[in-house]
Amino acid sequence: MSGNNIQKYRFVCTLTFGDIYGQIIVWLITITLSLASALALMGAKRPVYALATAGLVVLLSLPFLLFAFVTTLLNHIEVTPVGPETKMEPMPGNVSQQQPVQATS
Repeated sequence: MSGNNIQKYRFVCTLTFGDIYGQIIVWLITITLSLASALALMGAKRPVYALATAGLVVLLSLPFLLFAFVTTLLNHIEVTPVGPETKMEPMPGNVSQQQPVQATS
């Protein structure tokens, strides 16, 4: 493959907080219900079951939360080929475009 056939691509992440807001709310509701069930079981003879129930709910919900976040993120990544005539402009707020800080003695 020669160097002239190399295609440049532009990666853009269009994810906003509103895209994951619903997922965060559902997980907070899950945690709240888990803690409520743990408090309800605290009155039982074995409060260890209450802590185990809350821990189990949190532990089992974390993989689903992670899967939801990752798939949402991957669905909001856009990859577009960039032609040689396309002018690349830096996006505002891009960390790589900031000027380096120089220390003074």
